[in-house]
Amino acid sequence: MNQYEIALVVSAQLTDEDRAAVVEQVKNYIVKYEGTIVEVEEWGKRRLAYEIRKQNEGYYYFIKAQSNPTMPVELEKNLRIMMETVLRYLIVREGE
Repeated sequence: MNQYEIALVVSAQLTDEDRAAVVEQVKNYIVKYEGTIVEVEEWGKRRLAYEIRKQNEGYYYFIKAQSNPTMPVELEKNLRIMMETVLRYLIVREGE
């Protein structure tokens, strides 16, 4: 099993319930593709370094997960569809 860290920047225009639903949906995708969630960190609302889709702020989340190498590929496909709510994402395999 590989260790991955998924960084999400979620739109600040969403309500608290909608934001929680987006993060829960990402966690469900990880589990669906045979991953195990190790830790979820919420860094809260932060100012973006540059404007993304006319937004200057976003909520930052970091999810650590263990999985086989196919999970990041499948997760990325689903995150691309969620671009209305997820402004940016990054999936990184942690060092060996």
